[in-house]
Amino acid sequence: MTQRAALPDGMEGASILPPSPSASAPFLPMSRAEMDGLGWAACDIILVTGDAYIDHPSFGMALVGRLLEAHGWKVGIISQPDWRSAEAFRALGRPRLYFGVTSGNMDSMVNHYTSERKIRSDDAYTPDAAPGKRPDRAATVYAQRAREAFPGVTVVIGSIEASLRRIAHYDYWSDKVRRSVLADAKADILLYGNAERALVALTRRLAAGEDVSGIRDLRGTAFMARPDWRPDGWTEINATAADARLSPASVAEDPLRDPYGESRACEKNTATAAADTAANTVVQSAGGGIAAARIAARARSVIRLPSFEQVKDDPLLYAHASRVFHLESNPGNARALRQRHGEGPGARDVWLNPPPLPLSTAEMDFVHGLPYARRPHPAYGGARIPAWEMIRYSINILRGCFGGCTFCSIAEHEGRIVQSRSQASILLEIADVRDRSPGFSGHITDLGGPTANMYRMVCKDEKAGSACRRLSCVWPAICTRLDTSHGPLVELYRAARAVPGVKKITIGSGLRYDLALRSPEYIAELAAHHVSGLLKVAPEHSEPGPLAHMMKPTIDAFDTFAALFERESRRAGKKQHLVPYFIAAHPGASDEDMLKLALWLKARGFRPDQVQTFLPTPLTLATAMYHSGIDPLKSFVPAPERIAVARGERQRRLHKAFLRWHDPANWPLLREALVKMGRADLIGNGPHCLVPRGRIENRSGASARLSSREHRSH
Repeated sequence: MTQRAALPDGMEGASILPPSPSASAPFLPMSRAEMDGLGWAACDIILVTGDAYIDHPSFGMALVGRLLEAHGWKVGIISQPDWRSAEAFRALGRPRLYFGVTSGNMDSMVNHYTSERKIRSDDAYTPDAAPGKRPDRAATVYAQRAREAFPGVTVVIGSIEASLRRIAHYDYWSDKVRRSVLADAKADILLYGNAERALVALTRRLAAGEDVSGIRDLRGTAFMARPDWRPDGWTEINATAADARLSPASVAEDPLRDPYGESRACEKNTATAAADTAANTVVQSAGGGIAAARIAARARSVIRLPSFEQVKDDPLLYAHASRVFHLESNPGNARALRQRHGEGPGARDVWLNPPPLPLSTAEMDFVHGLPYARRPHPAYGGARIPAWEMIRYSINILRGCFGGCTFCSIAEHEGRIVQSRSQASILLEIADVRDRSPGFSGHITDLGGPTANMYRMVCKDEKAGSACRRLSCVWPAICTRLDTSHGPLVELYRAARAVPGVKKITIGSGLRYDLALRSPEYIAELAAHHVSGLLKVAPEHSEPGPLAHMMKPTIDAFDTFAALFERESRRAGKKQHLVPYFIAAHPGASDEDMLKLALWLKARGFRPDQVQTFLPTPLTLATAMYHSGIDPLKSFVPAPERIAVARGERQRRLHKAFLRWHDPANWPLLREALVKMGRADLIGNGPHCLVPRGRIENRSGASARLSSREHRSH
């Protein structure tokens, strides 16, 4: 079989805009009766989702369904099917082209379980918040049931659950490394990230009669292949032996063969802003010292990651694979990746093509301007769907995030390149909300996205941006090439407030305060017009060690922002407060770090009510830290750096208790820990004390009074 080989030049680069959008249905059909009403004998594509079907661009199935409909295909939806048999998957008949399967807007395991592995009592994406309407690992189960319903049908999996499980990954809930979801779901192809381009191109080619097994050149896709398969003219780079093979000399000799993809000389200085600039100039293309021929060769190279069997048994190799994976995440220079699953004749590779190209502003406007009904499907009647209620009066203005926080999966799914809508498109949607949303009182509850204030922020140097290997544009310092202007966002806020019928616009998305410090005008605008008493920000910690392992700015930046926000709130005549979010038990945070954070909170009068314990989600860098105890942010040459990890249930509870130092329920645990840490001076009733005197519980469950020596300082 002839394979296409030119990844950068294939159909994946084509626009998603149709020549002329097709007619639309009031809702995409969820029953045969609705199909009959539309005059359909069959669907071209059937989308299966673990969420209730809400026809709104904030919900993935609605967005891709309307996009496919605009290109002329008949799209049906099977929402929250009973997965215990294949019968529910036969409801709309056999699709002419494929089943498109997702778990929904959330990973099904995150949806089902807390960070303590306890079952959640509700599901925000289900009518009346009813739990238990989707299975664990829903994408895998749905794919298997779809094929059981119609043997031989093409199955395409995607959305966040598939994105985060596209290679071998640590699974917190089973406490082991699991295979790629492709191997378990036995799907024909996986679409990861923002998949509009790949989805439209794939559907065109399937509709034209191509066999899915021959479609191997689309960006943002993954598929299973023989271990010896690769396109003609491609080179394979084995990353497995990188730790032993790489030396400064070998990298200088051929940096393109370095799976770590970075300069050792610059790596020493990553804590300084000067190195920040240097790191951006090392790997520029033409004009930066790398010949065009070598750039072309790079585009036709694939990196072989350590196999599933290797990373399953060796946490060091797992961390190494995670490091290489994340360094191959920029669509401008990322190489293909492959990872073997299995041994012997039955072995197969998961092959990952480079990430999808970001959408243009025109394309972003198009997908958000499709004819959504902007409400749940009528089949749900008057049922309350919390996720819908939360976003029904909010507007998504961008996607992607260049922050790179190690605990966050946004970059792994949406990418690090921010893609923004035009002001005109956003204002049209505000008017649409005003005119078509029952109960709208004039309050737009958010103009945001993954981050509230990254609107239109991109690299000012397109060539450097395409060559960059950094994992964050703002850590350890804000890149000098990043356009941090808040001018377009301030202009948008002012224009949005002027839309007739809009009385108030508040910002519900989290704010990146290190960026906001670049624009006093933005802080003033925000404080004066767009905060209803409380503003969410996420410093996450106070100590430099944990913050570095999170790739978050130092706490000084938060203190500076807090002072400016308070000043501007006073100027506006408003009493407003920040709501800071913190993470307990993040990799790299010791008991001493959490104690210092508790004292920091107490000194500033913060008494967090709801706090987050670190939840290791598949594929993130912080999850690699949690599983391996190794920092993948640092080079493994000459040796990996070990870090503290709170893995045990008791230690994780202690870290959470430090965040809620004011809660009497946590005092026994904190007293015991403080004594063990040699900080009994913090137990008592003095102003410097963290918890009052009382009884401490020992591990056997018995209690004892603190000794007079332990009370001496009080």
